[in-house]
Amino acid sequence: MSLQVRIEQHGGPEVMQLLDAPELAPGPGEVRIAQQAIGLNFIDTYQRSGLYPIALPSGLGQEAAGVIAAVGAGVTQFRIGDRVAYAGGAPGAYAAQRTMPVDRLVQLPDGVPAEVAAALLLKGMTAYYLLHQTVVIKAGDRLLVHAAAGGVGSVLVPWAKSLGAEVIGTVGSEQKAAHAQRYGCDTVIIYGQQEVAAEVRRVTGGKGVDVVYDSVGKDTFAGSLDSLRPRGLLVSYGNASGKPPAIDPGTLMQKGSLFLTRPMLAHYIATRAELETAAAAFFQVIADGIVKPEIGQRYALDEVQLAHRELEARATRGASVMLV
Repeated sequence: MSLQVRIEQHGGPEVMQLLDAPELAPGPGEVRIAQQAIGLNFIDTYQRSGLYPIALPSGLGQEAAGVIAAVGAGVTQFRIGDRVAYAGGAPGAYAAQRTMPVDRLVQLPDGVPAEVAAALLLKGMTAYYLLHQTVVIKAGDRLLVHAAAGGVGSVLVPWAKSLGAEVIGTVGSEQKAAHAQRYGCDTVIIYGQQEVAAEVRRVTGGKGVDVVYDSVGKDTFAGSLDSLRPRGLLVSYGNASGKPPAIDPGTLMQKGSLFLTRPMLAHYIATRAELETAAAAFFQVIADGIVKPEIGQRYALDEVQLAHRELEARATRGASVMLV
C-alpha cells in the first residue's frame, strides 16, 4: 500500500484526505516512482476548490521528484534507480508512489536535489516560457512582476535580471520586500502601502513598463493595466486572489492599444522536445548560479491541509515542498 491524498468533492483544504492506496505495477511505457519530494503550486488549490474543475474523485498535485522503483514493458530510456522529476499533466502527485508515463519525465542532473526539482521545476519552466516564449525579454526591457517573493517570482526575477531587464516587484510585506530585493528587484512596491500603478509611473518617469507578469489576478488586474506603456503586454498567468474581471476589448485600446494574454504551462511543454528544452533551460540557470533555489516551507504529506491554508493566505515565501 502507498499513501496518497484524494478529494471526493471540491471545497476548502478540509476536503483533502490522506488514504492508503494499492501499489500499482507500471504498464507499457510507464514507470513507478518512489517519490521523495512533492511540489506545491497555486494550481493545486484551484483544482481542489473547483476554480479549475477536475473530474472527481481525484488526486491532487502536478509536480514531484524521486527514484524509479519499477519499469513497464517497452521502457528503454529510464532504469530502476534513475533520479527523475515531472511537472504538469494529470493531478495526482500528492502520493508516496506514483505510476507515470515516461514521456512526461525528465532526468535529474546530479547537482539538483530531489526537493529542489519537486519544489521548482514547474515554476522554473513557467519562468522559462514567460521570459523566452510568451514574450522574448531583452536587455533594457522594464518589467513589473507581481508576487516577486513568491515561488515563480523567486525564479523569474533573477532570470529576468540576467537577461538585462529592469525589474519592479510587488510584495505583501516588509519581510517579503527584503527577499524580493535579494532576488534582484531594482524597485519593490508593497501592497497596501503604495499604489502600484502610481509608483510604477513614478519609477519609470511616467512611461510605464513593457511587460507585467501578474499571477495574483483579481486584486492586481486593474493596476497591472494602468502600469503598462502604450502597446505594453499584460501576462495574466495566475489567480491567487481570484479570477480577474472580464474586460471590454475597447478598454485595451483606450489605455494605449495594450496586449493581454492568459498563458498556461501545458501549452508550452506539449511535446517531448518542448518539455526537455524548458527543463534543460531551468537546470542550466541553476548550474550557472543565476537562480539560487530557495525552499521557504517544508511540510510532511500529512500536513497537506496546513500547506494549502498557508499557500492561499499568501503566508509563504519562495517555493514550498512536501517531503515523503
